Amino acid sequence: MPAAGEHHPAFEEYCECIFELREDDLEVIQARIAERLQVSRPAVSEMMKRLEAEGLITSADGIKLTDAGKALGESVVRRHRLAEVFLTDVLKLSWAEAHHEAGKWEHVISDSVEAAMVKLLGDPTTCPHGNPIPGSDYVAPKSEPLASVSVGDEFTVSRITEELEFAPGLLEFLEESAIQPGRTGTVTAQSPDGTLTIEIDGRHVGVGAFASERILVAA
Repeated sequence: MPAAGEHHPAFEEYCECIFELREDDLEVIQARIAERLQVSRPAVSEMMKRLEAEGLITSADGIKLTDAGKALGESVVRRHRLAEVFLTDVLKLSWAEAHHEAGKWEHVISDSVEAAMVKLLGDPTTCPHGNPIPGSDYVAPKSEPLASVSVGDEFTVSRITEELEFAPGLLEFLEESAIQPGRTGTVTAQSPDGTLTIEIDGRHVGVGAFASERILVAA
């Protein structure tokens, strides 16, 4: 994998973004990249030209990472998710704080520091939100969106997809509500607008349609 700092941080951010959109089976379009990175569409358009010139993406048939771009994206995602594990498990930061800080750490973690973190953390396979750490031996469990679970059925949270990590205030809500990988709950009601009421950790919590369609669970 590319060493940290081998590419401009902006190139790393964009390759990371494209990698994660593909990971969540979302179509990679400039408008979606602009929304995820909170930049203007003209800025995205200009960066696409630079990334293509660098051999990191192709755009002839939609925006796709080249082998070099995928390797860079995987490297940044791996370091981000390892940093999140370290920040939550060792430093006891909240999910939201860890996600924010890991966005800085991902660009400066060296190979030797990465190896030391892996050893200290026991070679984790997922980040705190259940997303796979590239390069680990993670095997995804069979899962479905929380929105697919019927009223009265039990579920176990397996993954909070990346898209939810960028929704303002949502990580805080999910952590405070104990909607975390490994936690078991029951769907108790469903509203016409798609909002689910779930019982988890002894509490009843309302989960909107946007989130329930992107929280993956084992039913």
